[in-house]
Amino acid sequence: MPALTGIPLAEWRARGQDFVFGGQRIRYWQAGEGEPLLLIHGFPTASWDWHRIWEPLAARYRVIACDMLGFGDSAKPRGHDYRLLEQADLQQALLAHLGVSGPVHVLAHDYGDSVAQELLARHHEGRFELASCVFLNGGLFPETHHAVRVQKLLLGPLGPLIGRLFSRRKLAANFARIFGPDTQPSEAELDDFYDLIKTGNGPAVMHRLIRYIPERRVQRDRWVVAMQRGGVPLRVIDGALDPISGAHMVARYRELIPEPDCVLLERIGHYPQTEAPEQVLEHYLHFREALESTACADERC
Repeated sequence: MPALTGIPLAEWRARGQDFVFGGQRIRYWQAGEGEPLLLIHGFPTASWDWHRIWEPLAARYRVIACDMLGFGDSAKPRGHDYRLLEQADLQQALLAHLGVSGPVHVLAHDYGDSVAQELLARHHEGRFELASCVFLNGGLFPETHHAVRVQKLLLGPLGPLIGRLFSRRKLAANFARIFGPDTQPSEAELDDFYDLIKTGNGPAVMHRLIRYIPERRVQRDRWVVAMQRGGVPLRVIDGALDPISGAHMVARYRELIPEPDCVLLERIGHYPQTEAPEQVLEHYLHFREALESTACADERC
């Protein structure tokens, strides 16, 4: 497979569109035709995280993504009570805005994994139709999530100050720890990641966004039960060296989830779609092709 060079940030931004959710402007992207595939990004970055695999996926599916509330080029209201459940509402509102009906496939990462878990729970509650879900590195289980130091500080009493002091230098230091040793981001990539964070004074709301960590604990049992119920094909594609949610998280997934479908990417860290996009694309497409083969066999194609 040829190297996936991706989409420059300026071009990515030019392709975006806006809609209004809860009185706030949300930036979103869509491309391609076919079955809808919803991409859900992580903390503290944005949907540009998917830029390396966006076009290959759009060649096969109707891909849809937004910068969630408080992230990237979407609104970042000060004083807002950011919730994962509201971000799931946002994803459903975006799909409704685009006229998407019927089952939706989801590919999620990090914070987005928690939003996807909520959508999976809603599927079992009859409030959403989920066709499949693939999780990249994320805190699927609070007991295996190893928060980095800046996350712990953001959760503490000095959180507002820590957020305001967050800088490009601190982003680079944190990413150096969580990316794989051979797949570190370039200086240009760090510039772009930080630009998306700082737009709209994003550091000022980081201490509010980080409340997703205790919210995960509240929803833990409901979300784990949803993953255990079956009926929706699931896969984990995980960078093994990620200190936050790497191989140790996958080991817990294998303990708790029946017939676990897991792919470990050796020497890859927390951002596999950036660090190893070719591998992520290959394993995602294999997952989808297996689903299609099973559906075809069931229908006696």
